[in-house]
Amino acid sequence: MPATTTAREATLPTGLLTLPGVYRPQADTRLLAGALAMEDVHPSTEVLEIGTGTGVLALSAAGRGARVTAVDVSWRAVAAARLNALTQGLPLRVLHGDFTARTSGRRYDIVLANPPYVPSPEVRPPTGGPARAWDAGPDGRLVIDRICASAPGLLRRGGVLLMVHSAMCGAESTLRRLRQAGLAGRTTARTFVPWGPVLRSRRPWLERQGLADVGEEREELVIIRAQAL
Repeated sequence: MPATTTAREATLPTGLLTLPGVYRPQADTRLLAGALAMEDVHPSTEVLEIGTGTGVLALSAAGRGARVTAVDVSWRAVAAARLNALTQGLPLRVLHGDFTARTSGRRYDIVLANPPYVPSPEVRPPTGGPARAWDAGPDGRLVIDRICASAPGLLRRGGVLLMVHSAMCGAESTLRRLRQAGLAGRTTARTFVPWGPVLRSRRPWLERQGLADVGEEREELVIIRAQAL
């Protein structure tokens, strides 16, 4: 894999259905799709996507011949991913529930994750509604840290975790946790995007927490690639 790069564009499946309350593909989705495009995917590759949303990334992997399992805690996301797999004519196993419970005892060649990562004043994550797709506690790491801890049990030897999140959450913290878990990781891509409405609405709080500079207007997104040794 190359050293850290800027974002690589990747072609995503088109014409996908997005149900109300389901996370729509955005800049972080495209960045993760670019990282997936750089991986070796073939018919014997087994892929897991954590938090599939519309299923767009899972379907990108399935379109390259991989055997893909997608998991989401949202029933609407599960319904959207299943419908999109049907309309795209691609095989996709879509499961509802927490990823640790639904993948117990299974290992994969590639694990994809675009988890909730937006810092929130609320200590507990929402249990429903659209914010469930992005709110992740005061440091934005509620789900990121769970993925870091679970990754060794999800990956086969040589398997790869590809995870996207905001640099606001601390890429070095993610890499440190992955190293402590026994994986070799690094940041392989990054891009900057304008702040969206959620971050803008939290500007005073983010600045008080030291998570954003005064007047900051762009968010840095990073791809973390970690491999099981």
